[in-house]
Amino acid sequence: MRLNENILLLGKKVVLVPYTSEHVPRYHEWMKSEELQRLTASEPLTLEQEYSMQQSWREDADKCTFIVLDAEKWQAQPRTTEESCMAGDVNLFLTDPGDPSLGEIEVMIAEPSCRGKGFGTEAVLMMMSYVSKLGLTTFEAKIGQGNEPSIRMFRKLHFEQVAVSSIFQEVTLRLTVTEHERQWLLEQTSHVQEKCYRDGLSESR
Repeated sequence: MRLNENILLLGKKVVLVPYTSEHVPRYHEWMKSEELQRLTASEPLTLEQEYSMQQSWREDADKCTFIVLDAEKWQAQPRTTEESCMAGDVNLFLTDPGDPSLGEIEVMIAEPSCRGKGFGTEAVLMMMSYVSKLGLTTFEAKIGQGNEPSIRMFRKLHFEQVAVSSIFQEVTLRLTVTEHERQWLLEQTSHVQEKCYRDGLSESR
């Protein structure tokens, strides 16, 4: 999605940046993990296929992707590469052409050293707040039944279980953004700064 191609979101624990070709090699290495393939229901791709996928995600009007960076590591050294700070990614899909208010959200904290630190929680909150400008009022998350940490995280973010698929072995959780939930989301993300991606790199550190 070109909506966020020049947007950087600066949070307390994470920085969200557009998924560019610079990030593909590290992403490709992550996705060689059988654990991540299982948790994300993904098939392994060649590096060339991964580059093609990155380009298609960028052009896809129904998909918004940010790479999640470790904010502390990213801000520590001005010349630190983004690739060395990568923690995972967060995605938003517009899955129903007949309902533009519905979006499916997913997050992956792929770097083992970055798990259990609240990175996924902040990344999801920042994504939901950012895409609210698209008029989304309902968010869904489809999670493998065995992925208890992810299920717990989304429950803490006020998502409620609405379906279970024994065929796909996944649960669907949903958050409907009422006025109360909107205010809560604004409070949770009041610290987030939105900057121009390339212009904001040096001044943010």
